[in-house]
Amino acid sequence: MALNIGGLQKLTLLDYPGRTACTVFLEGCDFRCPFCHNWELCEADGQNGGIPEEKFFSFLKKRRNMLEGVCISGGEPLMSPDIIPFAEKIKAIGYDIKIDTNGSYPARLRSLAEAGLVDYAAVDIKNSKKKYAETSGSDERGLAEVEKTVSFLMEGSLDYEFRTTVVKEFHDADDFEEIGRWIRGAKRYYLQMFRDRDSVMTAGLHPQPEENMRSYLKTVRKYVPSAKLRGEA
Repeated sequence: MALNIGGLQKLTLLDYPGRTACTVFLEGCDFRCPFCHNWELCEADGQNGGIPEEKFFSFLKKRRNMLEGVCISGGEPLMSPDIIPFAEKIKAIGYDIKIDTNGSYPARLRSLAEAGLVDYAAVDIKNSKKKYAETSGSDERGLAEVEKTVSFLMEGSLDYEFRTTVVKEFHDADDFEEIGRWIRGAKRYYLQMFRDRDSVMTAGLHPQPEENMRSYLKTVRKYVPSAKLRGEA
């Protein structure tokens, strides 16, 4: 499938840890998470105009003395095999690359890492394994591929973080006990509170109260001592 650029955030101090960066959003996704903020990108098929690649790379060349990194997000950026030449072009200009992924393309992530085309990966852990299909809108294959991605990253050859967006309707204390066991010893794990917006795929979802978030954090810290709430030092 072709690689289509659906959007560009020209400056971010948050998306790429330790880097002044931009974030490029690629269209298409194999998951259908009900709480997704970017569902229009997931459904897009390249017919909505988007940003031409030449315009994006012209922007990168002009900003190379101001920016240090490029965060490639989506949608699911690893869906397209064209992600490899896309990353090669970014690297050739001199940028570090972070990939935001749902984890469903472990072989492609490994290929990028082995080629030196990605420096940091952020992987969404949607939920406990027993509730993965419900939470991600995927099938059993989706979970199996995410498990491979988690195992690959925990080998330690690529810098990474795991993260879970916590939604009242989908997550409870038992889920975080199970997630903690699953990613035991992970380098980084963040719980991030769901924020409702007009762009969310499914209306009527809610964040968990802060006291629940802190309770879940305490649970996962039994297994991942460095776990944090997103936005806290």
